[in-house]
Amino acid sequence: MTSTLAYNVEKQLSFSGSHIDAKYVENVNNYYINNETIVINPHMWDVSVGQPVRNIIPAFSSTILKDITIEKAQALILIEVKDTTNIGNIILEQGWFLLGDTIEDSPSNGNTSELPYPKNTPLWKSPQDDAGIVEIDPYYMTRQAQTPGQKQSFVVKLNLWFAPSHTNCFIHNKHDFIEIHTEIFGTGRMQKFKAQDYGTLYEDMLMSPGFTTVVPFCQVEENNQYIYPWHQYYADTDCIWMAIEYHPLAKA
Repeated sequence: MTSTLAYNVEKQLSFSGSHIDAKYVENVNNYYINNETIVINPHMWDVSVGQPVRNIIPAFSSTILKDITIEKAQALILIEVKDTTNIGNIILEQGWFLLGDTIEDSPSNGNTSELPYPKNTPLWKSPQDDAGIVEIDPYYMTRQAQTPGQKQSFVVKLNLWFAPSHTNCFIHNKHDFIEIHTEIFGTGRMQKFKAQDYGTLYEDMLMSPGFTTVVPFCQVEENNQYIYPWHQYYADTDCIWMAIEYHPLAKA
């Protein structure tokens, strides 16, 4: 007796609330998008969108759709902004916290020249979900390879961030995962720097709602090492964006 995997398996994400509805959908087949929705393809295979003219959502990218059917996808992240009135109150919803409240003080005798995180930075983080597991080629994802090769399993972790206008969200360069970002509300920038110094900015990537940073900033090295440039998010307006993190699963 054979079993078949169910289609359109939905998982409500924990940062859904009165302002934003968020879902992770797996094994997508003829899935109807009713209201205006940011649709993110977290996989390395294109997503097929239906009539009137067939279209695709390329790997690791996103678009805004309404009143249309997704023909087929391995997985989708769906974000619907339901209410923008007083949307800054999202930080009062369950599980949100000021990032500075969770950062430990740097050792006073530390020898590092790296600047400590300013705890008074107005940057809030939502709860984080383990949304699902995907198999991707990380070298293809970062464009270190031109075509997909050997795949690796990653846990996709998702959370929202909020910052008010004109916020520098701190220049940093360390992650033990691969990340991309999707703009949900407002306009901001993903920025790269030559050093942990705002005067060394060399790339300014503008972010508007529905835009995803298709190519991760990092370079993949052996043993799940990810080398990032100095980078940060900057909020031009009050902003909400989503981090899409790919955490490597340990091999059995």
